[in-house]
Amino acid sequence: MDPYGPLLGIPCGELKKEKGIHRLEAMLFAIDLINKDPELLPNVTLGARILDTCSRDTYALEQSLTFVQALIERDGSDVRCANGDPPIFAKPDKVVGVIGASASSVSIMVANILRLFKIPQISYASTAPELSDNTRYDFFSRVVPPDSYQAQAMLDIVTAMSWNYVSTLASEGNYGESGVEAFVQISRESGGVCIAQSLKIPREPRQGEFDKIVLRLLETPNARAVIMFANEDDIRRVLDAAKRNNLTGHFLWVGSDSWGSKISPVVQQERVAEGAITILPKRASVDAFDRYFKSRSLSNNRRNVWFAEFWEENFVCKLGMHGKRPGSPKKCTGLEKVGRDSTYEQEGKVQFVMDAVYAMAHALHHMHRELCTGYPGLCPRMANIDGKELLAHIRAVGFNGSAGTPVTFNENGDAPGRYDIFQYQINNVSTAEYKVIGHWTNQLHLNMEALQWTTGDSSLPASVCSLPCRTGERKKVVKGVPCCWHCERCEGYHFQASEFTCELCPYEKRPDQNHTGCQPIPIIKLEWHSPWALLPVFISILGIIATIFVIVTFVRYNDTPIVRASGREMSYVLLTGIFLCYIITFPMIAAPDVVVCSFRRIFLGLGMCFSNAALLTKTNRIHRIFEQGKKAVTAPRFISPASQLAITFSLISVQLLGVLVWFAADPPHTFVDYGEQRTQDPGNARGVLKCDISDLSLICSLGYSILLMVTCTVYAIKTRGVPETFNEAKPIGFTMYTTCIIWLAFIPIFFGTAQSAERMYIQTATLTVSLSLSASVSLGMLYMPKVYIIIFHPEQNVPKRKRSFKAIVTVATMTSKLSQLAAERPNGEVKTELCEGVEQASWFNPFALVTISQCTV
Repeated sequence: MDPYGPLLGIPCGELKKEKGIHRLEAMLFAIDLINKDPELLPNVTLGARILDTCSRDTYALEQSLTFVQALIERDGSDVRCANGDPPIFAKPDKVVGVIGASASSVSIMVANILRLFKIPQISYASTAPELSDNTRYDFFSRVVPPDSYQAQAMLDIVTAMSWNYVSTLASEGNYGESGVEAFVQISRESGGVCIAQSLKIPREPRQGEFDKIVLRLLETPNARAVIMFANEDDIRRVLDAAKRNNLTGHFLWVGSDSWGSKISPVVQQERVAEGAITILPKRASVDAFDRYFKSRSLSNNRRNVWFAEFWEENFVCKLGMHGKRPGSPKKCTGLEKVGRDSTYEQEGKVQFVMDAVYAMAHALHHMHRELCTGYPGLCPRMANIDGKELLAHIRAVGFNGSAGTPVTFNENGDAPGRYDIFQYQINNVSTAEYKVIGHWTNQLHLNMEALQWTTGDSSLPASVCSLPCRTGERKKVVKGVPCCWHCERCEGYHFQASEFTCELCPYEKRPDQNHTGCQPIPIIKLEWHSPWALLPVFISILGIIATIFVIVTFVRYNDTPIVRASGREMSYVLLTGIFLCYIITFPMIAAPDVVVCSFRRIFLGLGMCFSNAALLTKTNRIHRIFEQGKKAVTAPRFISPASQLAITFSLISVQLLGVLVWFAADPPHTFVDYGEQRTQDPGNARGVLKCDISDLSLICSLGYSILLMVTCTVYAIKTRGVPETFNEAKPIGFTMYTTCIIWLAFIPIFFGTAQSAERMYIQTATLTVSLSLSASVSLGMLYMPKVYIIIFHPEQNVPKRKRSFKAIVTVATMTSKLSQLAAERPNGEVKTELCEGVEQASWFNPFALVTISQCTV
């Protein structure tokens, strides 16, 4: 027993009213009940020799020697009394078993001595896991579960509270250090709970030591939960230090069974202890003991040598000179009554003290029944009790204890793990009490609704190293501290695949709004109502209307001089090309599918090819005629309308052949381009529905037409010196110059926006507008003047006869040669082949100086 606590410099300190006196009286009360029980150890009386351990292992070791004195043989041969007679030794009482101790460090020290003499020991409060080692402490048993169970229960509490970052605090000694070690080991094995700090309270703390401990705990402010395996004196001084440093409400105390439901650690420190969760081996109050203890008085309890001192402290009085206490205002009358004149609450280990005594009694009873069958009282075979045999009976006992709970031992002498969970709460009327909030029997059963942290507050406080990451964020764990992490956002096209990883979405998908999964990227196409489509469509419609108007006009006035002089066959080919340049806008803007993509491939370069092939044929014809005229009077070949058409369609067939090869090598299809609008912000990412026309394919499709355009431009430059009235050379030249400028502007705009998010819109608009402008230039420069004369000046659309006195010999020579062919062509069309521009020029320019009589109709 330890009625007194430790104190520096002297063996024992102040009297412990609850932990000391209650437990001592519980042992005496149990012995009284056993001795009165006719069924248990009949005719055998148990006695007790109670020694104070002062809660110090070294002092307890000295006291334990008293238990083994009867087993030590004394050699008195050299000892003589004063009269020369040999001494007579007083035979000490033989101790067959020991109940205790309370502190684990004391039990360990005592167990090391008792095992040498084979004296069984049953503890009612020692819970150090070390004592479960049956090879070292084979004669030790206990009616309370070891701290390994308690540590598991405390870990389950921490986990249930969602705390993952805690500190530990232990009193120096086996109980505190072993308990913390068990908690740390179990938490490390289970994972999920990290230890911020593990502090130890010295056995003999210096002044200010507890303030340092509290401030060190504050160095990890996120670890608010503190797991305490400490004796009640250390608990009280830790709470006092926290109160002194204005840390009330900061720490979340989780106390072991040494705190349990004791009042002494929290006296005058109710606020700082509020919310503390404590654990205690499952127990029930023993009503019979309450009645017994309340009936104790100075007159009927003289067997307890510490009871007088307890009386003085409990009733704050003094008993004459005995036990005089400084500051006591009154003298004890002896008529005071426990529970009436002072507060009383049964100490938590009373049940276990009585169970330990009963366990020893039941073991002796079974041993007596086995060795002394039918023999009343102690038989000779039990005169010298074999401790090993008694230990076997202790380990085999099984009975219902003083509170009705089963008492059993396993092979290591440990009791099963059964705990009550308490919380120290202050109710609305400022009354503090320990409230049962759950229990633990191999697993935790906790009433979360019964928890209360500050007055009236049931919200769960946090004790975590890092706050939970938000959705779409991954944990980047701090090395060596798995409960601490930094939250990193899953950026860009990554999504949160797990708690610790971000993964890239598939190429055709993007993260959802929370970055917790992937969703398909929206697919877009150029819409008809888009501003990028409205302008090209508008220009194309105007161009188509204008082209149709010109075609209708030419068909209507097909046999008039202007239409005939412009070369009807080539004009219709050129107008067809212009019309195709306008019409390609609609397939380029329409929603891509196989049909649309096929039309794009066919007509993308065909319109320009028609136009440039016709113009190239015309300029080439003019160039050959004048070059041939400089050398000879013979006409060049292939200048008839049929030849011109054949040349033109030969050039066009190259474009069509290329398209056919393209169709065969790579059939048209659509695809979704997710790279074009793959912006840094996934929310703006779009997939673009396209035809499979790459930039290289586009260059090849338009390249041939551009080659014809460049060649035509070269011929236009070469024929710039022909007479103004001859064959539209200059209008064609202006047309080609302007067209070249348009396509020179097209190239940097089209390819310079390849990296733009608006690429599809810009390139489609640029391409279609460029084609429409090219067609508009040809239409405006080559045909609008003719239509203007046909409609608004029909008087000029007649043949002219005018002689020039200043004729060009070369032209006259060539035309005289051609006049010989008149008989071969009806309606004099051969005459007009060379002189198309002459009549037109004379009509368009009344001041023309060159006319040729052979060119009349």
